Amino acid sequence: MGKVAVATAVVCAAAVSTAAVLVVRHRMQNSGKWAKTMDILRDFEDKCATPIGKLRQVADAMTVEMHAGLASDGGSKLKMLISYVDNLPTGDETGIFYALDLGGTNFRVLRVKLGGVENVKKEFQEVSIPPNLMIGKSEELFDFIAGELAKFVATEDEDMQIPPGTQRELGFTFSFPVKQSSIAGGTLVRWTKGFNIEDAVGLDVVEELTKAMERVGLDMRVSALVNDTVGTLAGGRYSNTNVIAAVILGTGTNAAYVERANAIPKWQGLHPKSGEMVINMEWGNFRSSHLPLTEFDESLDNDSLNPGEQVYEKMISGMYLGEVVRRVLLKMAEEAEFFGDTVPTKLQKPFILRTPDMSAMHHDSTPDLKVVATKLKDILEISNTSLKMRKVIVELCEIVATRGARLSAAGILGILKKTGRDVTKQEENQTSVIAMDGGLFEHYTKFRNVMQDTMSELLGEETCKNIIVELSNDGSGLGAALLAASHSQYLEYIEST
Repeated sequence: MGKVAVATAVVCAAAVSTAAVLVVRHRMQNSGKWAKTMDILRDFEDKCATPIGKLRQVADAMTVEMHAGLASDGGSKLKMLISYVDNLPTGDETGIFYALDLGGTNFRVLRVKLGGVENVKKEFQEVSIPPNLMIGKSEELFDFIAGELAKFVATEDEDMQIPPGTQRELGFTFSFPVKQSSIAGGTLVRWTKGFNIEDAVGLDVVEELTKAMERVGLDMRVSALVNDTVGTLAGGRYSNTNVIAAVILGTGTNAAYVERANAIPKWQGLHPKSGEMVINMEWGNFRSSHLPLTEFDESLDNDSLNPGEQVYEKMISGMYLGEVVRRVLLKMAEEAEFFGDTVPTKLQKPFILRTPDMSAMHHDSTPDLKVVATKLKDILEISNTSLKMRKVIVELCEIVATRGARLSAAGILGILKKTGRDVTKQEENQTSVIAMDGGLFEHYTKFRNVMQDTMSELLGEETCKNIIVELSNDGSGLGAALLAASHSQYLEYIEST
């Protein structure tokens, strides 16, 4: 019995020893995997760095590209499109006008009654575009839009009726690159923001909308074709004469600003009486060697509908921020088993992690990061994450959002440099207002705060006092209606009433 007991004890000791070795090995493996996760995170953070010197280089590069784009078509990655808007609203516009705002996965139809800055009545409806129409045929998309517009017109009440015998007029905000030929005409250059309707490229979008309205029996004239950023600029100027530029930070991104007509070498016509012209920059297509691109940005670009295009937009806009986070998480899952020994299926699906979800995780203030856990479970079907893992995800959101916000600020500095408003001049104490619109800027608080802090850092205390960045909510829709008013076929009638 003694020998048996000793043998049993030896076997037990060996088993305990083996178990201990396995535990140590498991911990070492987990430690190695965690170290690999942190290596991926830190490497990504380093490559996303935006020190102030780099941001100044980005701003300078933006200014150089602006000059080149104004000199000649095709001379720059920036289109610097002439908008044909040479008179911005004054605040005296009156009448009832419609606006159609097409700029992303949703579009809005608006009915606006203008009676001076303090007396504006707005009614609107938002409509989601079925995904199949974003990659289908031109006629199908415009028929859908015209149909929804006709439904909205049918809801007019007595207070919003146009004078008898007149035609309804529409300002059309079309937030894609257009080669404009007049205030109410322009051909589509290319699609962005997930749209890819090939047969629409090269067509006059006003003509396409007009034909679609005729097909549904809607009697309406398109008085102005406006880019959303130009619309935001017009809407901002209506209530504040110090607005000199507008920036959209939403699904996509763009900027427009007021330029001196004599500073546009490619302008062939007579200079407008105002001496000014609004320029639609199409700044989403900006590219520079100073942009802190990573392997994840490059793979996103390669897999996109428009490789090599809209590089700046893919780093700073709402359509792409969540996707960058997903791609980093996927690498962590594949190379460091961040979510266990199998890669979550849902994590492999492009664009499944939307920027609003990223924002919700980034803003999670619960002690155990419950919002992060819920988002991972609901969207990616990933359960049982540790607090340590959730903290890594929040940090990843912070890195991506901070880079985007700081690069956005550098772009604005580029505009201020081009217009000579990046320094305070002793002889004039001018205030410059940048009208902002878009859900990313409006709703992603940490993104907005970082962008504004970076503006202060770049401009310095004195100059910063004279530069105001403010939300111009729904500026593009109101702006389109305002520009329809200022280009109305009944202008003399309106002014006499």
